Amino acid sequence: MYQKTRLDNGIRVVTEYIPHVRSVTIGFWFKTGSRDEDIDYNGVSHFIEHMIFKGTKTRSARQIAETIDASGGQLNAFTSKEHTCFYARVLDDHMELAVEILSDMVLNSEFSQTELEKEKCVILEEIHSYEDTPDELVHDMFAEAALTGHVLGKGILGNAATISRLTRDQLLDYMHTHYTADNLVVAAAGNVLHDQVVETVARYLSSFGGRSTTGAFLNSEVAHSHDLVRYKDSELIHMCIGSHGYNRNCPQQYAIFVLDMAIGGGMSSRLFQELREERGLVYNVYSYHTLFQDVGLLATYTGCSPQNLHTVLDIMRAEFADIEANGIKSDELHRAKEQLKGSLMLSLESTANRMSRLAKAELFQEPLYSPDEMIEKINAVRPEDVQQVAGRLLNSKNMVCAAIGPITVEALRR
Repeated sequence: MYQKTRLDNGIRVVTEYIPHVRSVTIGFWFKTGSRDEDIDYNGVSHFIEHMIFKGTKTRSARQIAETIDASGGQLNAFTSKEHTCFYARVLDDHMELAVEILSDMVLNSEFSQTELEKEKCVILEEIHSYEDTPDELVHDMFAEAALTGHVLGKGILGNAATISRLTRDQLLDYMHTHYTADNLVVAAAGNVLHDQVVETVARYLSSFGGRSTTGAFLNSEVAHSHDLVRYKDSELIHMCIGSHGYNRNCPQQYAIFVLDMAIGGGMSSRLFQELREERGLVYNVYSYHTLFQDVGLLATYTGCSPQNLHTVLDIMRAEFADIEANGIKSDELHRAKEQLKGSLMLSLESTANRMSRLAKAELFQEPLYSPDEMIEKINAVRPEDVQQVAGRLLNSKNMVCAAIGPITVEALRR
């Protein structure tokens, strides 16, 4: 059901045929993100993502929106630290229209000075909004704390100073050296045939070329990790605690998935049960992992009242120490595996998720496992595998904390 073709200009087309649906999701994935940005250009990838929607040589921004709405489809984009995606979800009858619009946006965006100045204001407002959302901002602070000195420690949005300085010529130059044919994967999942997608992409993107200069900062080094605190007069202290560790190609990744699920991946997880259900100390607590090409993160987030901070931290650190020393119990292992398998199967009911899975496997040259193969890998995780990764990821010497609220670093470390 999975097929791949490389076009003459270097574009890779990957598809999954799903005959029982009436839709298709198509994504243009460029292997470039904030990790590829020089510090003076921080935020340029996200800025380009915005400008792609602001009009082409043949369509205004409004006409782009009206055309996709008139087809009953959805058009969107996102920028991450390692890739940028422009995608459309449409009825299968409108697959060609989706490819044509996305191609027009990538090849022919005008980047008009008027639109650029307006979008600068929009992005600055987005940055200000982000600053006022501590439960989101703290995750960027955690990445900065855990990956100090590494390019992945930078945020995706950039800051007001870098965004204000960026010019039209700089955006276009950056796009021409990073958003190139050899750096593009077109992924499609749904009721569409591979040859049909290949022919359509080749027709609209045959003139697309260029050689990418991404990857200059790959395998950047983490200088050190340190706690990071931002004082804010608020009711809650929002914090992330965790460490950096394994990369996305490590053989331990399924053990990491299980460990993450057991720590804070659901209502039965250790921290949810102990902090919320048993103690009533927090409303929200969860864990997550992020695996990049050369490094990864495991973090736990929660928000608590200042008077409960040290009780919450003591409980979290005690649970981490127990898992590091003793591993997880057999019933925890079973629940974590079943949760992982359930979330996998539910996610595969979405053509957008299937499309993303295809694209990421191709972008990062990873094996594309079938659902059955993934379930086998989850089932194969042993208690000792989980304890091994816990020994690195939950070791108190490796862990750092990022926090926003009425708190100081000294009080955090008491």
